[in-house]
Amino acid sequence: MGAGDGAAEQSRLAAERVQRLKRQLDQAERATKSWDAGAVGERLVADRLSRLIPHGWYLLNDVPWPGRPKANLDHVLVGPGGVVVIDAKNWTGEVRVSAGVLWQGRFARTQSVDGALAQCAAVASVLAPPHRRFVRPLICLAGHPDLFGITNSDVAVAGGDRVVAAVLALPPVLDQQTVVGLYAHLGEQLTQESAAQSPAVNSLTVKSPTAKPLTSKLSAGQAGGVGSGRARKPSAQQHAAGGLTRVMFLAAFVVFAVYVLPYWGR
Repeated sequence: MGAGDGAAEQSRLAAERVQRLKRQLDQAERATKSWDAGAVGERLVADRLSRLIPHGWYLLNDVPWPGRPKANLDHVLVGPGGVVVIDAKNWTGEVRVSAGVLWQGRFARTQSVDGALAQCAAVASVLAPPHRRFVRPLICLAGHPDLFGITNSDVAVAGGDRVVAAVLALPPVLDQQTVVGLYAHLGEQLTQESAAQSPAVNSLTVKSPTAKPLTSKLSAGQAGGVGSGRARKPSAQQHAAGGLTRVMFLAAFVVFAVYVLPYWGR
């Protein structure tokens, strides 16, 4: 093989590496956008849910999923209507509930509905048997404000502008003393520390006529599981930061492969 053939082979290999790096860069950019959208959706939903606090509801945000240390629950509400486990989504495109099925475009999102049911079951598992029947799931679509429907498996689906009304419409099943007790219990079980005593950032103090003020966590990133002592799934913001680092790293490699590698060792 002559010198010209060797240079051509090096150029071909360099071109292949560049294409691989570009594909990885595109994937990292798409992942970063997805994580950013998820973080925005969670913040929007948390803002809506905080409006329930004056109505006797207590809120935990971004807490560990019981039994799955690397997974999180977006929001858990405790109030007169029971315990509501909310999975926040920020889907794009057409979303609807038709014939009891949740659709995004032409795709049935049965996996998301099953996930909401699994989250509900996980929260119920840490409660005493008499209270487990009061736990219910809800999927909140931040980007579809006016959406509302009920799936065949009894999972409520509500848009950002309708989620508060949907929760307030639940028939009262718990008195105030029970609500306070369940909130404190879940705060301890889900965050491994008492919700009444744990530190909070940007906290909201909720006053109850039958209990001392409790703190409903609304952290800067809605990260409610402070000091849990368990491995936690990184939040959407942490994912986004990591994705941005990968994007910058891959971009540097693309520049190196295009402008430096073909001439390396000449």
